[in-house]
Amino acid sequence: MASKEARVKELEAQMERPTFWDNNDAAQKVIAECNALRAWTVPFADIKNRFENVSSLLPEASELGDEELLRECVSELDQLEKEAGELEVRRMLSGELDNKSCYLSINSGAGGTEACDWALMLSRMYQRWATRRGWKVELIDQVDGDVAGIKSATYRITGPFAYGYAKAEKGVHRLVRISPFDANAKRHTSFASVDVSPEITDDINVEVRPEDLRIDTYRASGAGGQHVNKTDSAVRLTHIPTGIIVSCQSERSQLQNKETCYKMLRSKLYELEVAEREKQLHALGGEKLDISWGSQIRNYVFQPYTLVKDPRTKIETGNVQAVMDGDIDIFINGYLKEFGQHGST
Repeated sequence: MASKEARVKELEAQMERPTFWDNNDAAQKVIAECNALRAWTVPFADIKNRFENVSSLLPEASELGDEELLRECVSELDQLEKEAGELEVRRMLSGELDNKSCYLSINSGAGGTEACDWALMLSRMYQRWATRRGWKVELIDQVDGDVAGIKSATYRITGPFAYGYAKAEKGVHRLVRISPFDANAKRHTSFASVDVSPEITDDINVEVRPEDLRIDTYRASGAGGQHVNKTDSAVRLTHIPTGIIVSCQSERSQLQNKETCYKMLRSKLYELEVAEREKQLHALGGEKLDISWGSQIRNYVFQPYTLVKDPRTKIETGNVQAVMDGDIDIFINGYLKEFGQHGST
């Protein structure tokens, strides 16, 4: 951490020079590096200072027999332990792309209407999780189910290390519950897949050749105002060499939606490039799994008992409602602690 603090001071000294903005591109890179380092040094310094303060208060509180002060100190120590643990987890996020914002996509799988409803439940879970972390969540594209729920949805999640954390959610999620759509109240199994890709910045060059693209336009559907069905404003890009498909209908104009599609496509292509360079394509979701039995990364059981379990780490909890309300850090942190050093990009 000392080396990081020294580097921050060095970068801050560069930013104070009168000639700092002579080269705008170089200045932006310095600012980006400094902000990334501050994301480590600032919370570390805060934890260290607060721990030293509590350590100095504890002997006094014990000597005076001040139970209220002792309780406050213990509570602060518990909080510091939690924050230090989160900082330790973030240490695993040392990959080239981990500090980026991200795109998170959900697709319904086997299970028909049940799967569409399950995809909608997952979309709410991830929105709540991101909001808990203070990140911005923006809906990019959504296709509603024929009866209920959604067939697919894509969100842009903007925040520090959003990709580093969210990549732990890549894979198939399996739900077991009594179906609200079954008059006989039978238990059903549904599947939905989650994919995550980093949002790359403009300073990263990714070549997309026009001849490699198929561009389709269509009328947007769902919420979005009266304009949504009047013109073919929604855009779908297909990258022919890789088979990657991205779509957007969140913006009012076709041009804006096309620009967003290009950004998502460039992000996915760069992710593949990094994966190939690091020989970790399997860890980046390059090996596509069927959205069905045997390929799930997490099981959510609502009936006949309540349990959420991650087969990769064996971490589990019976508090299904908390999980569906976005309390999923137990699974993400567990994944990063076990696979972070090898699965980071």
